[in-house]
Amino acid sequence: MDITKLPFNQFIGVEHCKREGYVLSLPSGDRYTNHLGTVHASALMSLAEATSGEVLLRAIGHVADSIVPVVRRFDCKFRKPASGSIAARAAIPDAAREQLLADISTKRRGSIEITVNIYDETDLHCLSATVEWFIAQR
Repeated sequence: MDITKLPFNQFIGVEHCKREGYVLSLPSGDRYTNHLGTVHASALMSLAEATSGEVLLRAIGHVADSIVPVVRRFDCKFRKPASGSIAARAAIPDAAREQLLADISTKRRGSIEITVNIYDETDLHCLSATVEWFIAQR
């Protein structure tokens, strides 16, 4: 599955990021701004959620056809106002990945927390989020 091809992600313009070390991005544009002229909170949160899904699929994509992942919880902290394009970083530690796969194998379900950080085009750290995914076997 390509996260950028999900209808909502296509609608808002989520892209695979070309910047080294980043996963996904949203381009610069007036449609992403709020009443202050900075990137809207919902754009930042949408990119964080999409990025967490992307890294989840990269980590356990070999079982993607047999699972149903859904977001259980989303926590975030807004750090600084973002301007221009935004890009996201995230990774899953090997131990967390292995535990998730073991839980899915033995319990037919599991959960994992994925930390995502969003930066604007000046590399200003704008948002930190933790996205908890619940994964069940079909």
